[in-house]
Amino acid sequence: MTQSLSTFYTSFWWIPATVLAAALAIKLPAIIRFRGDPLLLAVGGLLLLACAVFVFVAPSTIAWVNRVTGVPNISAPWVYSLLTAFCGSCLLLIIAWRNGLSDRSAATRRAMRWVVSGYGGVIVALWVLFVLADAPVERRLDLDTYYANTPFMREEILLYLLAHTTAVLITSKLIWNWVRADGLDAWLRWGLTFLGAGYAMNLVFDAAKLTAVVARWTGHDLDRLNLEVAPPVACLSAVLIAVGFILPHAGQYLSGRRRVRRAHRELRPLYLLMRSVDGGRVPYAPCVDAGLRLTRRETYIRDALLPLARCLDEDLRRRSYDAARGLGLAPDRARALAAAVAVTEAVGARHGPRGGAGGGAVGGWAAGHPEGVPDPTELLREIGALSLALGDTGALRMVRALAVAAPRRGVRVGEGTGGG
Repeated sequence: MTQSLSTFYTSFWWIPATVLAAALAIKLPAIIRFRGDPLLLAVGGLLLLACAVFVFVAPSTIAWVNRVTGVPNISAPWVYSLLTAFCGSCLLLIIAWRNGLSDRSAATRRAMRWVVSGYGGVIVALWVLFVLADAPVERRLDLDTYYANTPFMREEILLYLLAHTTAVLITSKLIWNWVRADGLDAWLRWGLTFLGAGYAMNLVFDAAKLTAVVARWTGHDLDRLNLEVAPPVACLSAVLIAVGFILPHAGQYLSGRRRVRRAHRELRPLYLLMRSVDGGRVPYAPCVDAGLRLTRRETYIRDALLPLARCLDEDLRRRSYDAARGLGLAPDRARALAAAVAVTEAVGARHGPRGGAGGGAVGGWAAGHPEGVPDPTELLREIGALSLALGDTGALRMVRALAVAAPRRGVRVGEGTGGG
């Protein structure tokens, strides 16, 4: 039985180590890019510590460390120290993450000093107790229960478990209070939920370990809790914590990519219309980042739209706006449809015979704008809304028909027809 457990756990512990290493790899580009950000550095350090815990707690690594140092069971204080450092780092990160780096209140500074001094003292005590203890028999799987009644090792085991339980309780409370706060990003809320679940599983791990140790003190044998319950619970906890750290970053990244792709797709109607003006196109580059493709499309559209925007029929645009408002459309939607009508008319004028419909478009500027050249800034800024309006062909046709049927503004009888 012990041999089969040893074989199983030799590979079992590498699962959370791999997941945590993947989480660190996902975070690493941001850590390098914003290496001056203390919170990112703290997250990276935390994931590195968590990964180290599961690397060094694997039975094969325990045996290697003991053999290299020549000291039986020296892996025990080393793993306990890594776990204690991880606990302290969790508390520091949550305090800084929740309160923000700008919070330099006395309470925040006092809490951080307490964590550093308290958990630093625990690590020192773990090594002192190990030096004082007599633990000559190497135990790779059941050290906590095997030495539960051994002087100084008993205190060491109890110390690390109590330090771990205290950190988990405080961290869990801070996380769940934060989850219930208003105004959180959805991805951050989900990440905190996974973190909270991971730390809750840690409480199960501590309960199993403590119960098995206390059973040894009272002459009972509940070693199965230490051998068969605590390890898989610890691994599940590590996976949940890793997901909790990955999810906000990955979710926000994927959401950003989706927004970029949607914006690129929404610009297609306006892009195709502008291509019909000059016959050009954005060069196709399949390996280019989606953000760069969006920027290229926006630049192409604005470059093609700018000369066109200076010869739009502003009177037609105003009549189109009134028509859209008359249909009960919201002001923003009405403005976009009005601009779409004016732009399509200008494009049609470009393609029509010289002096035909196009002449009306330019002439509209003289009637509606004595300045001669309008400011195209707003039109160029709202290309997304303009493109969506172009895609709504039904509403566009209806607004255009009503606008064309409406009388021109500021034109006296006998003017605007070319007769006279």
